[in-house]
Amino acid sequence: QVQLVESGGGLVQPGGSLRLSCATATSIFRFSAMGWSRQAPGQQRDMVARIFGGGYTNYADSVKGRFIISRDYAKNTVYLQMNSLKPEDTAVYYCNAIDLSSSDFWGQGTQVTVTS
Repeated sequence: QVQLVESGGGLVQPGGSLRLSCATATSIFRFSAMGWSRQAPGQQRDMVARIFGGGYTNYADSVKGRFIISRDYAKNTVYLQMNSLKPEDTAVYYCNAIDLSSSDFWGQGTQVTVTS
């Protein structure tokens, strides 16, 4: 059983920053990819950022240049550094991991609200 636990969400003003964390008790070496998606009220869940086993990353166009995904193997944690936040970044952010057998795991989500 893989459990992903997100933290770091909160309320921030436009232009501010937050860092989300996704921690797991499982070694993240077992995952071929990990990432973050978000879902705003009434909207579908969309991919925000992903990081693959070889270190390759990709981002949604809406966050390129503002968000950075990274990982710490020693802490079994993936991070999402979010800078220059905009009101349209408001959403529940979910951590996601795909293992080598293509099983898909999701966290419970953390709320990010960007408002003045």
